[in-house]
Amino acid sequence: MKIFVGHVTGTKMAKTAEVTVERVVIHPLYKKRFKRDKKYQVHDEIGTKINDVVKFAASKPYSKTKKWKILEVVTAKKGKAK
Repeated sequence: MKIFVGHVTGTKMAKTAEVTVERVVIHPLYKKRFKRDKKYQVHDEIGTKINDVVKFAASKPYSKTKKWKILEVVTAKKGKAK
């Protein structure tokens, strides 16, 4: 089972959160490290807010783009989102 940790960047859709996962990639020839990020559409029954750090895993397809489900909120946001 694939489990990812990312932060919530959008909650405009019903029962759906957009979660961004950031990873570090090393260039095969030059060995420079750089960041890559990918956005996932995740099924959200918990009711997360923007800037929450969540843990999510692969699950049954909920729709065409939602194939992930939030397992838990690792850290909740503190204060207002800008």
